[in-house]
Amino acid sequence: MDIHGRDLRYFAAVAEELNFTRAAGRLFVSQPALSKQIRMLENQLGAPLFHRDRRTVRLTAVGEALLPHARGMLASWQAAEAAVQQAREAEQHTLVIGMSTSPGRGLLPALRTRLVSQYPDARPVLRQVPWVDPSAGLADGSSDVAFVWLPLPDGDRYQYAVMAREPRLVALPRTHRLAARAAIDSEGAVDFTDLLDEPFLALPPEAGPLRDYWLALDAWGDRAPRIGGVVASAEETHEAVANGQGVALLAAGNAPLVVRDEVIAVPVRGISPSQLAVAARQGDKRPLVLAYLAAAAKVGAKAR
Repeated sequence: MDIHGRDLRYFAAVAEELNFTRAAGRLFVSQPALSKQIRMLENQLGAPLFHRDRRTVRLTAVGEALLPHARGMLASWQAAEAAVQQAREAEQHTLVIGMSTSPGRGLLPALRTRLVSQYPDARPVLRQVPWVDPSAGLADGSSDVAFVWLPLPDGDRYQYAVMAREPRLVALPRTHRLAARAAIDSEGAVDFTDLLDEPFLALPPEAGPLRDYWLALDAWGDRAPRIGGVVASAEETHEAVANGQGVALLAAGNAPLVVRDEVIAVPVRGISPSQLAVAARQGDKRPLVLAYLAAAAKVGAKAR
């Protein structure tokens, strides 16, 4: 039996008014149209719902049985409509921001301030994404925008604004032989060629180009790095460096996540600087996404 919500709404109005004229006015329909709809409902149910004469309208036993269920179904549908509306509004105002580690550098509060100044109802939601995903959730659609390191794999799929260009440092145990060399260097740095015999800590293989980037593969020439361990978080990196498993390249702005206690970081000459960006999927024209990218471009330009 295919009963529409409209049929139940019409029935309930007549049952409550016990007058077709008043019920039609309440529903903003003509009385003949209302009467026709009630007759169609009665035909579907196979029983009359009202006793009618020239003066009165009364519910039949079948109508009495149907009325509480009709009211319950109408109330449930109204609740469903309200829930859908609330979810739609929440979705329109929510911006999911993916990141592998906290970007630091004061970027999150700066971007939030700019976003909510333009969209006061915006609700930025931070989402932590494992290092194995260099797109920080953009590739699978779980993030709307994301803090990423360039270059991104499949870069033509994304639009982005560069937030920071920073030298890459190398994290070392405080007692490492190169720490002493950096201490007496005029720039407090080491050359990348000084690191070629060191074991390196690498991201998981699933990170693809991002793993290659943080191993600085383009600077190795014909040699291949020796992998001393695989790390998937800043904490794992700190522990592995401290335990002497290997050295690790990192952006200057991320050094505070790794450098403490027995771990230090020194600049490296001979490799390109890192680039931190806010990215979104190419062609995503949603207002909050575009506003966040625009804010990132302005904050990034000011920072640089």
